[in-house]
Amino acid sequence: MQIVETTHEGLKRELKVTVPKSDLSARLSEKLDELKGRVRLNGFRPGKVPVAHLRKVYGRQAMAEIVNDLISKRTGEILVERGERAAQQPEISMTEDEKEAAAILNGDADFEFTIAYEVLPDFELPDIGKVKVERPVVEVTDQEVEEQAEAVAESARPYEEKKGKAADSDRVTIDYAGAIGGEPFEGGTDTGATLIIGSGRFIPGFEEQLVGAKAGDRKTVKVTFPEDYPAKHLAGKEAEFDVTVTKVEKPGKLELTDEVAKQIGIESAERLRAVVRTQLEGRYGSYTRARVKRQILDRLDELITMELPQKMVEQEFNNIWGQVTGELERSGKTFADEDTTEEKAREEYRALAERRVRLGLLLARIGEQAGIQVSDDELQRALYDQVRQFPGQEQQVYEYFRQHPDAVAGLRAPIFEDKVIDHILAQAEVTDKKVSREELTREDDEA
Repeated sequence: MQIVETTHEGLKRELKVTVPKSDLSARLSEKLDELKGRVRLNGFRPGKVPVAHLRKVYGRQAMAEIVNDLISKRTGEILVERGERAAQQPEISMTEDEKEAAAILNGDADFEFTIAYEVLPDFELPDIGKVKVERPVVEVTDQEVEEQAEAVAESARPYEEKKGKAADSDRVTIDYAGAIGGEPFEGGTDTGATLIIGSGRFIPGFEEQLVGAKAGDRKTVKVTFPEDYPAKHLAGKEAEFDVTVTKVEKPGKLELTDEVAKQIGIESAERLRAVVRTQLEGRYGSYTRARVKRQILDRLDELITMELPQKMVEQEFNNIWGQVTGELERSGKTFADEDTTEEKAREEYRALAERRVRLGLLLARIGEQAGIQVSDDELQRALYDQVRQFPGQEQQVYEYFRQHPDAVAGLRAPIFEDKVIDHILAQAEVTDKKVSREELTREDDEA
Protein backbone atom coordinates (compact mmCIF):
# COMPACT_ATOMS: atom_id res chain seq x y z
CA MET A 1 0.00 0.00 0.00
CA GLN A 2 1.37 3.36 -1.04
CA ILE A 3 0.43 6.61 0.72
CA VAL A 4 1.32 9.95 -0.85
CA GLU A 5 0.54 13.32 0.72
CA THR A 6 -0.87 15.50 -2.05
CA THR A 7 -1.92 18.53 0.03
CA HIS A 8 -0.32 20.10 3.09
CA GLU A 9 -1.62 23.65 3.42
CA GLY A 10 -2.19 25.05 6.90
CA LEU A 11 -4.47 22.55 8.58
CA LYS A 12 -5.57 20.94 5.31
CA ARG A 13 -4.31 17.49 4.41
CA GLU A 14 -5.03 15.23 1.48
CA LEU A 15 -3.59 11.76 1.04
CA LYS A 16 -3.68 9.50 -2.00
CA VAL A 17 -3.75 5.85 -1.04
CA THR A 18 -2.96 3.17 -3.62
CA VAL A 19 -3.59 -0.51 -2.94
CA PRO A 20 -1.89 -2.65 -5.65
CA LYS A 21 -4.08 -5.18 -7.40
CA SER A 22 -1.67 -7.87 -6.22
CA ASP A 23 -2.52 -6.94 -2.62
CA LEU A 24 -6.22 -6.95 -3.43
CA SER A 25 -5.85 -10.37 -5.05
CA ALA A 26 -4.10 -11.77 -1.98
CA ARG A 27 -6.82 -10.39 0.31
CA LEU A 28 -9.48 -11.84 -1.99
CA SER A 29 -7.85 -15.28 -1.91
CA GLU A 30 -7.84 -15.22 1.89
CA LYS A 31 -11.49 -14.20 1.98
CA LEU A 32 -12.51 -16.90 -0.50
CA ASP A 33 -10.61 -19.52 1.53
CA GLU A 34 -12.70 -18.46 4.54
CA LEU A 35 -15.88 -18.73 2.47
CA LYS A 36 -14.94 -22.15 1.13
CA GLY A 37 -15.73 -23.89 4.40
CA ARG A 38 -19.00 -22.03 4.96
CA VAL A 39 -20.86 -21.71 1.68
CA ARG A 40 -23.26 -24.33 0.39
CA LEU A 41 -23.60 -24.62 -3.40
CA ASN A 42 -25.63 -27.18 -5.31
CA GLY A 43 -23.47 -29.87 -6.87
CA PHE A 44 -20.58 -29.45 -4.42
CA ARG A 45 -19.86 -31.17 -1.13
CA PRO A 46 -19.29 -28.86 1.88
CA GLY A 47 -15.78 -27.45 1.79
CA LYS A 48 -15.12 -28.80 -1.71
CA VAL A 49 -16.24 -25.82 -3.81
CA PRO A 50 -13.31 -24.86 -6.13
CA VAL A 51 -11.87 -21.43 -5.37
CA ALA A 52 -12.20 -20.49 -9.04
CA HIS A 53 -15.93 -21.14 -8.86
CA LEU A 54 -16.21 -19.21 -5.62
CA ARG A 55 -14.40 -16.34 -7.27
CA LYS A 56 -16.85 -16.40 -10.15
CA VAL A 57 -19.90 -16.45 -7.88
CA TYR A 58 -18.76 -14.29 -4.94
CA GLY A 59 -15.67 -12.49 -6.23
CA ARG A 60 -17.13 -9.06 -6.88
CA GLN A 61 -19.14 -9.05 -3.66
CA ALA A 62 -16.11 -10.16 -1.65
CA MET A 63 -13.90 -7.54 -3.32
CA ALA A 64 -16.45 -4.82 -2.52
CA GLU A 65 -16.31 -5.88 1.13
CA ILE A 66 -12.51 -5.79 1.03
CA VAL A 67 -12.53 -2.27 -0.43
CA ASN A 68 -14.99 -1.00 2.19
CA ASP A 69 -12.99 -2.67 4.95
CA LEU A 70 -9.77 -1.06 3.69
CA ILE A 71 -11.35 2.39 3.73
CA SER A 72 -12.97 2.10 7.16
CA LYS A 73 -9.99 0.54 8.95
CA ARG A 74 -7.00 2.01 7.18
CA THR A 75 -8.20 5.62 7.31
CA GLY A 76 -8.01 5.75 11.09
CA GLU A 77 -4.80 3.72 11.17
CA ILE A 78 -3.11 6.03 8.67
CA LEU A 79 -3.86 9.10 10.76
CA VAL A 80 -2.51 7.35 13.87
CA GLU A 81 0.64 6.39 11.98
CA ARG A 82 1.08 10.01 10.91
CA GLY A 83 0.52 11.24 14.46
CA GLU A 84 -2.41 13.42 13.35
CA ARG A 85 -5.91 13.99 14.72
CA ALA A 86 -8.63 14.97 12.30
CA ALA A 87 -10.82 17.90 13.32
CA GLN A 88 -13.81 16.14 11.75
CA GLN A 89 -14.59 12.88 9.98
CA PRO A 90 -12.24 12.65 6.95
CA GLU A 91 -13.81 12.82 3.51
CA ILE A 92 -13.16 9.76 1.35
CA SER A 93 -13.37 9.86 -2.43
CA MET A 94 -12.70 7.26 -5.08
CA THR A 95 -13.33 6.73 -8.75
CA GLU A 96 -16.89 7.19 -10.00
CA ASP A 97 -16.06 5.76 -13.41
CA GLU A 98 -18.03 2.53 -13.86
CA LYS A 99 -15.38 0.82 -15.98
CA GLU A 100 -12.60 1.64 -13.51
CA ALA A 101 -14.75 0.48 -10.59
CA ALA A 102 -15.56 -2.76 -12.40
CA ALA A 103 -11.85 -3.37 -13.06
CA ILE A 104 -11.10 -2.92 -9.35
CA LEU A 105 -13.89 -5.30 -8.30
CA ASN A 106 -12.67 -7.84 -10.85
CA GLY A 107 -9.14 -7.57 -9.45
CA ASP A 108 -7.75 -6.16 -12.69
CA ALA A 109 -6.69 -2.71 -11.42
CA ASP A 110 -5.10 -1.02 -8.43
CA PHE A 111 -7.53 0.53 -5.94
CA GLU A 112 -6.98 4.24 -5.32
CA PHE A 113 -8.80 6.51 -2.90
CA THR A 114 -8.13 9.91 -1.34
CA ILE A 115 -8.48 11.01 2.27
CA ALA A 116 -9.15 14.73 2.78
CA TYR A 117 -9.28 16.25 6.25
CA GLU A 118 -8.20 19.10 8.48
CA VAL A 119 -6.00 18.42 11.48
CA LEU A 120 -6.62 19.86 14.91
CA PRO A 121 -4.52 22.99 15.39
CA ASP A 122 -1.50 23.00 17.68
CA PHE A 123 -1.51 25.84 20.21
CA GLU A 124 -0.18 26.80 23.61
CA LEU A 125 -2.63 26.68 26.48
CA PRO A 126 -3.06 30.03 28.25
CA ASP A 127 -2.19 30.44 31.92
CA ILE A 128 -5.55 29.80 33.58
CA GLY A 129 -4.30 31.46 36.73
CA LYS A 130 -4.31 34.76 34.82
CA VAL A 131 -8.05 34.55 34.25
CA LYS A 132 -9.77 37.12 36.45
CA VAL A 133 -13.45 36.75 37.22
CA GLU A 134 -15.83 39.10 39.04
CA ARG A 135 -18.60 36.91 40.37
CA PRO A 136 -21.93 38.80 40.75
CA VAL A 137 -23.80 37.73 43.86
CA VAL A 138 -27.34 38.61 44.97
CA GLU A 139 -28.26 38.35 48.64
CA VAL A 140 -31.63 36.71 49.18
CA THR A 141 -33.35 38.90 51.80
CA ASP A 142 -36.03 37.88 54.28
CA GLN A 143 -38.37 40.42 52.68
CA GLU A 144 -37.99 38.84 49.23
CA VAL A 145 -38.54 35.37 50.70
CA GLU A 146 -41.71 36.61 52.39
CA GLU A 147 -43.00 38.23 49.20
CA GLN A 148 -42.35 35.13 47.12
CA ALA A 149 -43.81 32.83 49.76
CA GLU A 150 -46.98 34.92 49.77
CA ALA A 151 -47.09 34.75 45.98
CA VAL A 152 -46.81 30.95 46.15
CA ALA A 153 -49.60 30.85 48.74
CA GLU A 154 -51.81 33.23 46.75
CA SER A 155 -54.13 30.39 45.77
CA ALA A 156 -55.06 30.07 49.46
CA ARG A 157 -56.02 33.75 49.83
CA PRO A 158 -59.50 34.09 51.35
CA TYR A 159 -62.25 35.94 49.44
CA GLU A 160 -65.56 37.28 50.66
CA GLU A 161 -68.62 38.04 48.58
CA LYS A 162 -69.34 41.69 47.80
CA LYS A 163 -72.51 43.36 46.56
CA GLY A 164 -70.89 46.11 44.51
CA LYS A 165 -69.14 46.27 41.17
CA ALA A 166 -66.11 44.13 40.32
CA ALA A 167 -62.78 45.94 40.59
CA ASP A 168 -59.16 45.10 39.96
CA SER A 169 -58.00 42.14 42.14
CA ASP A 170 -61.56 40.99 42.77
CA ARG A 171 -62.49 37.40 41.99
CA VAL A 172 -65.46 36.84 39.73
CA THR A 173 -67.30 33.61 39.00
CA ILE A 174 -68.60 33.48 35.43
CA ASP A 175 -70.37 31.36 32.85
CA TYR A 176 -69.29 32.04 29.29
CA ALA A 177 -69.76 30.85 25.73
CA GLY A 178 -67.38 31.96 23.00
CA ALA A 179 -67.83 32.15 19.25
CA ILE A 180 -65.73 33.07 16.23
CA GLY A 181 -67.69 34.43 13.32
CA GLY A 182 -70.86 33.37 15.10
CA GLU A 183 -69.71 29.74 15.40
CA PRO A 184 -68.87 28.15 18.80
CA PHE A 185 -65.36 26.72 19.10
CA GLU A 186 -63.81 23.95 21.14
CA GLY A 187 -62.74 25.08 24.61
CA GLY A 188 -64.72 28.32 24.35
CA THR A 189 -67.44 27.41 26.84
CA ASP A 190 -67.37 26.98 30.63
CA THR A 191 -69.61 27.34 33.67
CA GLY A 192 -68.58 28.35 37.19
CA ALA A 193 -65.17 29.54 36.05
CA THR A 194 -63.33 31.75 38.54
CA LEU A 195 -61.15 34.62 37.44
CA ILE A 196 -59.14 37.17 39.38
CA ILE A 197 -59.30 40.46 37.54
CA GLY A 198 -55.81 41.66 36.70
CA SER A 199 -54.20 38.22 36.96
CA GLY A 200 -53.61 38.02 33.20
CA ARG A 201 -54.83 34.43 33.17
CA PHE A 202 -57.37 34.86 30.40
CA ILE A 203 -57.03 36.17 26.86
CA PRO A 204 -55.58 39.72 26.78
CA GLY A 205 -58.42 42.25 27.11
CA PHE A 206 -60.93 39.80 28.59
CA GLU A 207 -60.49 40.61 32.28
CA GLU A 208 -60.52 44.38 31.84
CA GLN A 209 -64.01 44.24 30.30
CA LEU A 210 -65.40 42.70 33.49
CA VAL A 211 -64.41 45.66 35.66
CA GLY A 212 -67.62 47.30 36.90
CA ALA A 213 -69.78 44.20 36.43
CA LYS A 214 -72.07 43.03 39.25
CA ALA A 215 -73.45 39.60 40.11
CA GLY A 216 -76.24 38.84 37.64
CA ASP A 217 -74.85 41.07 34.88
CA ARG A 218 -74.56 39.71 31.35
CA LYS A 219 -71.90 41.14 29.05
CA THR A 220 -70.51 40.62 25.57
CA VAL A 221 -66.74 40.51 25.73
CA LYS A 222 -64.84 41.00 22.47
CA VAL A 223 -61.18 39.93 22.26
CA THR A 224 -58.55 38.94 19.72
CA PHE A 225 -56.45 35.84 20.37
CA PRO A 226 -52.68 36.56 20.30
CA GLU A 227 -50.77 35.56 17.17
CA ASP A 228 -48.64 33.21 19.27
CA TYR A 229 -51.60 31.59 21.02
CA PRO A 230 -50.80 27.88 21.70
CA ALA A 231 -53.99 26.67 19.97
CA LYS A 232 -53.01 27.43 16.38
CA HIS A 233 -56.59 27.30 15.05
CA LEU A 234 -57.45 30.23 17.35
CA ALA A 235 -54.26 32.30 16.98
CA GLY A 236 -54.99 35.81 15.68
CA LYS A 237 -58.77 35.22 15.51
CA GLU A 238 -61.38 37.70 16.76
CA ALA A 239 -63.88 36.19 19.20
CA GLU A 240 -66.99 37.20 21.14
CA PHE A 241 -67.90 35.77 24.54
CA ASP A 242 -71.38 35.84 26.05
CA VAL A 243 -70.48 36.20 29.75
CA THR A 244 -72.77 35.98 32.78
CA VAL A 245 -71.31 37.08 36.12
CA THR A 246 -72.69 34.88 38.92
CA LYS A 247 -70.60 36.11 41.85
CA VAL A 248 -68.21 38.92 42.77
CA GLU A 249 -65.77 38.56 45.68
CA LYS A 250 -63.20 40.87 47.17
CA PRO A 251 -59.81 39.62 48.40
CA GLY A 252 -59.22 39.17 52.11
CA LYS A 253 -55.94 39.42 53.96
CA LEU A 254 -53.45 36.63 53.29
CA GLU A 255 -51.53 35.62 56.41
CA LEU A 256 -48.73 33.13 56.00
CA THR A 257 -49.74 30.60 58.63
CA ASP A 258 -49.19 26.86 58.97
CA GLU A 259 -52.83 26.33 57.98
CA VAL A 260 -52.36 28.29 54.75
CA ALA A 261 -49.16 26.37 53.97
CA LYS A 262 -50.96 23.07 54.43
CA GLN A 263 -53.64 24.17 51.96
CA ILE A 264 -50.98 24.28 49.25
CA GLY A 265 -49.41 20.97 50.31
CA ILE A 266 -46.53 22.12 52.55
CA GLU A 267 -46.37 21.12 56.22
CA SER A 268 -45.68 24.54 57.71
CA ALA A 269 -45.11 28.21 56.96
CA GLU A 270 -41.45 27.93 57.92
CA ARG A 271 -40.99 25.01 55.57
CA LEU A 272 -42.61 27.06 52.80
CA ARG A 273 -40.18 29.92 53.47
CA ALA A 274 -37.25 27.50 53.41
CA VAL A 275 -38.37 26.03 50.07
CA VAL A 276 -38.81 29.50 48.59
CA ARG A 277 -35.37 30.60 49.81
CA THR A 278 -33.76 27.52 48.26
CA GLN A 279 -35.54 28.19 44.96
CA LEU A 280 -34.46 31.83 44.93
CA GLU A 281 -30.86 30.91 45.72
CA GLY A 282 -30.93 28.31 42.96
CA ARG A 283 -32.41 30.77 40.46
CA TYR A 284 -29.88 33.49 41.22
CA GLY A 285 -27.12 30.89 41.31
CA SER A 286 -27.98 29.95 37.72
CA TYR A 287 -27.70 33.58 36.64
CA THR A 288 -24.41 33.94 38.51
CA ARG A 289 -23.10 30.76 36.90
CA ALA A 290 -24.04 31.99 33.42
CA ARG A 291 -22.32 35.35 33.95
CA VAL A 292 -19.20 33.75 35.40
CA LYS A 293 -19.04 31.34 32.47
CA ARG A 294 -19.41 34.22 30.02
CA GLN A 295 -16.55 36.08 31.70
CA ILE A 296 -14.30 33.02 31.62
CA LEU A 297 -14.99 32.45 27.93
CA ASP A 298 -14.36 36.13 27.17
CA ARG A 299 -11.02 36.07 29.03
CA LEU A 300 -9.94 32.84 27.36
CA ASP A 301 -10.87 34.20 23.95
CA GLU A 302 -8.58 37.18 24.62
CA LEU A 303 -5.70 34.91 25.64
CA ILE A 304 -5.79 32.34 22.82
CA THR A 305 -4.80 32.50 19.16
CA MET A 306 -4.97 29.56 16.80
CA GLU A 307 -5.57 28.62 13.19
CA LEU A 308 -9.11 27.29 12.84
CA PRO A 309 -10.32 24.27 10.85
CA GLN A 310 -12.47 26.00 8.26
CA LYS A 311 -14.89 23.13 7.79
CA MET A 312 -15.71 23.26 11.50
CA VAL A 313 -16.24 27.02 11.23
CA GLU A 314 -18.43 26.58 8.17
CA GLN A 315 -20.55 23.94 9.86
CA GLU A 316 -21.00 26.09 12.97
CA PHE A 317 -21.84 29.14 10.86
CA ASN A 318 -24.44 27.19 8.88
CA ASN A 319 -26.08 26.06 12.12
CA ILE A 320 -26.24 29.63 13.43
CA TRP A 321 -27.35 31.08 10.12
CA GLY A 322 -30.12 28.52 9.78
CA GLN A 323 -31.47 29.50 13.20
CA VAL A 324 -31.24 33.23 12.45
CA THR A 325 -32.94 33.09 9.05
CA GLY A 326 -35.52 30.62 10.35
CA GLU A 327 -36.47 32.99 13.17
CA LEU A 328 -36.70 35.92 10.76
CA GLU A 329 -38.97 33.91 8.49
CA ARG A 330 -41.22 32.83 11.36
CA SER A 331 -41.54 36.40 12.63
CA GLY A 332 -42.06 37.84 9.16
CA LYS A 333 -39.10 40.21 9.57
CA THR A 334 -36.12 41.13 7.41
CA PHE A 335 -32.53 42.12 8.17
CA ALA A 336 -33.57 45.72 7.60
CA ASP A 337 -36.11 45.37 10.41
CA GLU A 338 -33.19 44.38 12.64
CA ASP A 339 -31.30 47.53 11.57
CA THR A 340 -28.66 45.62 9.61
CA THR A 341 -27.97 44.04 6.23
CA GLU A 342 -27.53 40.41 5.28
CA GLU A 343 -23.86 41.07 4.50
CA LYS A 344 -23.20 42.61 7.93
CA ALA A 345 -25.19 39.87 9.65
CA ARG A 346 -23.17 37.18 7.87
CA GLU A 347 -19.94 38.85 8.97
CA GLU A 348 -21.10 39.08 12.60
CA TYR A 349 -22.34 35.50 12.77
CA ARG A 350 -19.22 34.14 11.10
CA ALA A 351 -17.17 35.86 13.81
CA LEU A 352 -19.45 34.21 16.37
CA ALA A 353 -18.94 30.83 14.69
CA GLU A 354 -15.17 31.31 14.79
CA ARG A 355 -15.34 32.22 18.49
CA ARG A 356 -17.37 29.13 19.31
CA VAL A 357 -15.03 26.82 17.40
CA ARG A 358 -11.95 28.43 18.93
CA LEU A 359 -13.30 28.18 22.47
CA GLY A 360 -14.60 24.67 21.86
CA LEU A 361 -11.16 23.46 20.81
CA LEU A 362 -9.54 25.26 23.73
CA LEU A 363 -11.94 23.83 26.33
CA ALA A 364 -11.49 20.37 24.83
CA ARG A 365 -7.71 20.63 25.16
CA ILE A 366 -7.90 21.96 28.72
CA GLY A 367 -10.27 19.16 29.68
CA GLU A 368 -8.09 16.56 28.02
CA GLN A 369 -4.96 17.71 29.83
CA ALA A 370 -6.85 17.84 33.13
CA GLY A 371 -8.13 14.30 32.60
CA ILE A 372 -11.76 15.40 32.79
CA GLN A 373 -14.24 12.67 31.93
CA VAL A 374 -18.01 12.40 31.73
CA SER A 375 -19.11 9.37 33.72
CA ASP A 376 -21.80 6.93 32.63
CA ASP A 377 -23.88 8.01 35.64
CA GLU A 378 -23.69 11.67 34.58
CA LEU A 379 -24.68 10.75 31.04
CA GLN A 380 -27.53 8.60 32.31
CA ARG A 381 -28.88 11.46 34.42
CA ALA A 382 -28.76 13.75 31.38
CA LEU A 383 -30.68 11.13 29.40
CA TYR A 384 -33.30 10.87 32.16
CA ASP A 385 -33.70 14.65 32.04
CA GLN A 386 -34.39 14.42 28.32
CA VAL A 387 -36.85 11.58 28.77
CA ARG A 388 -38.83 13.47 31.42
CA GLN A 389 -39.49 16.22 28.89
CA PHE A 390 -41.58 13.80 26.80
CA PRO A 391 -44.11 12.13 29.11
CA GLY A 392 -45.77 9.15 27.46
CA GLN A 393 -43.01 8.87 24.86
CA GLU A 394 -40.22 7.58 27.09
CA GLN A 395 -39.54 4.42 25.08
CA GLN A 396 -39.36 6.33 21.79
CA VAL A 397 -36.86 8.80 23.29
CA TYR A 398 -34.67 6.00 24.61
CA GLU A 399 -34.80 4.29 21.23
CA TYR A 400 -33.85 7.52 19.45
CA PHE A 401 -30.72 7.98 21.57
CA ARG A 402 -29.84 4.30 21.16
CA GLN A 403 -29.95 4.62 17.39
CA HIS A 404 -28.25 8.04 17.16
CA PRO A 405 -24.78 8.18 18.75
CA ASP A 406 -24.50 11.84 17.70
CA ALA A 407 -27.46 12.66 19.94
CA VAL A 408 -25.71 10.99 22.88
CA ALA A 409 -22.61 13.07 22.11
CA GLY A 410 -24.88 16.11 22.24
CA LEU A 411 -25.78 15.18 25.83
CA ARG A 412 -22.15 14.61 26.77
CA ALA A 413 -20.78 17.89 25.38
CA PRO A 414 -22.48 20.36 27.79
CA ILE A 415 -21.65 18.17 30.79
CA PHE A 416 -17.99 18.08 29.76
CA GLU A 417 -17.95 21.83 29.14
CA ASP A 418 -19.42 22.60 32.57
CA LYS A 419 -16.82 20.39 34.24
CA VAL A 420 -14.03 22.18 32.38
CA ILE A 421 -15.46 25.55 33.44
CA ASP A 422 -15.45 24.33 37.07
CA HIS A 423 -11.82 23.25 36.63
CA ILE A 424 -10.88 26.70 35.31
CA LEU A 425 -12.89 28.46 38.00
CA ALA A 426 -10.99 26.58 40.70
CA GLN A 427 -7.72 28.08 39.41
CA ALA A 428 -8.89 31.50 38.29
CA GLU A 429 -8.71 34.68 40.37
CA VAL A 430 -12.30 35.17 41.54
CA THR A 431 -13.70 38.24 43.30
CA ASP A 432 -17.26 38.34 44.56
CA LYS A 433 -19.32 41.47 43.94
CA LYS A 434 -22.75 42.12 45.42
CA VAL A 435 -25.23 43.29 42.81
CA SER A 436 -28.95 43.97 42.64
CA ARG A 437 -31.42 41.43 41.34
CA GLU A 438 -32.01 43.61 38.27
CA GLU A 439 -28.30 43.81 37.48
CA LEU A 440 -27.91 40.05 37.77
CA THR A 441 -30.91 39.08 35.68
CA ARG A 442 -30.67 41.57 32.82
CA GLU A 443 -30.17 39.92 29.46
CA ASP A 444 -26.84 40.00 27.62
CA ASP A 445 -25.92 39.01 24.12
CA GLU A 446 -25.47 35.30 23.62
CA ALA A 447 -21.91 33.97 23.98
